[in-house]
Amino acid sequence: MELYLATSAGFVGAQKTTTGWQIIRHSLEDKEVTSVIARERVILAGTTDGLYASEDAGMTWVEKSNGLAYRHIRWLAYHPDVSDFELAGTEPAAIFVSRDGGESWHGRDEVEQLRKQFGWWLPYSSAAGCVRGFAVHGRRLYAAVEVGGLLRSDDAGATWQLAAGSHGRPEFGRPPGGFIHPDVHAVAVHPTAADLVFAPTGGGFYVSEDGGTTWQCRYDNCYTRAVWANPGNPYHLILGLAAGPDGQHGRIEQTHDGGHTWARLITPQPHTLVERFYEVHQTLFAVMDGGHVWAADLQEMVWHTILTDTPAVNAVTTMAG
Repeated sequence: MELYLATSAGFVGAQKTTTGWQIIRHSLEDKEVTSVIARERVILAGTTDGLYASEDAGMTWVEKSNGLAYRHIRWLAYHPDVSDFELAGTEPAAIFVSRDGGESWHGRDEVEQLRKQFGWWLPYSSAAGCVRGFAVHGRRLYAAVEVGGLLRSDDAGATWQLAAGSHGRPEFGRPPGGFIHPDVHAVAVHPTAADLVFAPTGGGFYVSEDGGTTWQCRYDNCYTRAVWANPGNPYHLILGLAAGPDGQHGRIEQTHDGGHTWARLITPQPHTLVERFYEVHQTLFAVMDGGHVWAADLQEMVWHTILTDTPAVNAVTTMAG
């Protein structure tokens, strides 16, 4: 198995051997790589200064920023069922869509209009919010906006609007009943249903069973950025959470009833907050806010740190078919 890592000092390729994980490649070392996706032998790396592509497993790179009005990429995603269909979320908050494998990108004006209308912002940057997550199910797409809310597209990314249960106002107080907290850090949709949506936020963990029209807070009084949804069981979720953005009392918990009850997998500890989960071959990887990577077999759920010699990691992926 080969793992691709987006790090604070470039792209890293790693391979699993009988003795553990080993770094086999380090490139783009002058760039902070924020996100990475890979399929059909092409790797796309989003950075704070543009987007780059490699067709030789990360040995050489070509810039692919044509049409990107903003060069700070926060997240990349591809449509699992459509070849050469990619999405890029940026800081400030904007969405760009490519239908040619990243050769050209086209911004969605309505997202920029929403950003300006509601005054989206970030607590740690002068930029006007950011798009930091996507979820894709057929023609239904979702995008997570920090701090702004949840966006939805019903036409495969051609147009976007706020989900009905997201008011778009960048407020940190408790949202009205049925609405999602607007500080949305990630979004996931279950493969069995386009309407079953999960969203970690700065004000708790939210679940919608009607495509974002109404939301239930299934874990209140917590700060969370990452969730993994079991593809074979929509009631089984794994959540990374903490008391606040500093990671105090950070932990990993799971539920087998859709979030009504939770059990700890990692006991609370200081400054431990999961930024992202990524699953491959029954192994769940957790990218931590300090840049470390944890891994656990999904059957045993015993966590251990891997690749401790890499620069701070922002995202991981593997090559899809």
